[in-house]
Amino acid sequence: MDNYNFETEAIRTQNERTQFDEHSTPLYLTSSFVFDDAEDMRASFAEEKEKNLYSRFSNPNTTEFVDKVVKMEGAESGYAFATGMAAIFSTFAALLDSGDHIVSSRSVFGSSHTLFTKYFPKWNIETSYFDVNKVEQIESLIKSNTKILFAESPTNPAVDILDLEVLGKIAKKHNLLLVIDNCFATPYLQQPIKYGADIVVHSATKLMDGQGRVLGGVAVGKSDLIREIYLFSRNTGPAMSPFNAWILSKSLETLAIRVDRHCENAIKIATLLEENPKINWVKYPFLKSHPQYETAKKQMKMGGNIIAFEVKGGIDAGRKFLDKIKMCSLSANLGDTRTIVTHPASTTHSKLTVGDRLEVGITDGLVRISIGLENPDDVLEDLLQAL
Repeated sequence: MDNYNFETEAIRTQNERTQFDEHSTPLYLTSSFVFDDAEDMRASFAEEKEKNLYSRFSNPNTTEFVDKVVKMEGAESGYAFATGMAAIFSTFAALLDSGDHIVSSRSVFGSSHTLFTKYFPKWNIETSYFDVNKVEQIESLIKSNTKILFAESPTNPAVDILDLEVLGKIAKKHNLLLVIDNCFATPYLQQPIKYGADIVVHSATKLMDGQGRVLGGVAVGKSDLIREIYLFSRNTGPAMSPFNAWILSKSLETLAIRVDRHCENAIKIATLLEENPKINWVKYPFLKSHPQYETAKKQMKMGGNIIAFEVKGGIDAGRKFLDKIKMCSLSANLGDTRTIVTHPASTTHSKLTVGDRLEVGITDGLVRISIGLENPDDVLEDLLQAL
């Protein structure tokens, strides 16, 4: 068989065994690699043959990790980074020129927003935002110099869903590169390339690792675009470490079974939270009350592990809720085995104005929960006693 199912590919995609016939891929903690002779070295640097030169360029561990993600996403090629933000920055920096323009969903990760509004303008790269609930705005924002259409789905932190098929059609119509941050869904739940994405980026720190251990990022997509990203990264140095790649490749072997449980726990907890009188609303992609429920069902296998809800009483109520949490973790991370609770208005997004927060669906009482792998009854008990 040449093509296996998702779970099998995640486990059986491995580097060739060494002379020691190991069953599990070893860790290649080496900064550089050696050559047989002068001609071997010349041909390798001339890229006339495939060979590892230096671990900033490639390493057997990063290659194995990338190969798995490429297969999972249905991509042609990929490159691994030290962090998710390194993947996002390098993708844009490699593919954009001074004078180019980005059209992006307004609901993006805070550091992505900072890139677009603080740093890219230094290089004469502009960004225009569209409302996640008004994709019809996109075409009116496209200019002659627009090059990339960018979005997250589900979004952070309000778990809104964008129709990837619609984005793919708009990008194709206007000859734009479609870049999708697929971190919240993982390739197990959603493959944006099926809907027209040219590049898919991930923070591997989240569900791909799944245990809060290491940082990492990856970009996969069309081989000609990845080639540009690789050349940029080879010279600027945001490469993933071999150790982190080894950890993450092992983590992908259990991605499907972990995400299955995350999602089972999340839908149970979200459903019961909807009944609580101290909550104004609950947003979870596979709840029928979610505004984009039908879209989520169309393009996602399950709803993911992130729940957003609004506590009655605003910022003070949100802070008090966090103070009363006993078991769940208070942390800025997500996608961990441990359930994590955050209150964006008083922490991660506190520097934004109220108006800016509302633009991306962050109300004063919004709480974001990354549901872990504990028994869901224990998680629910903790949340309910805090409420």
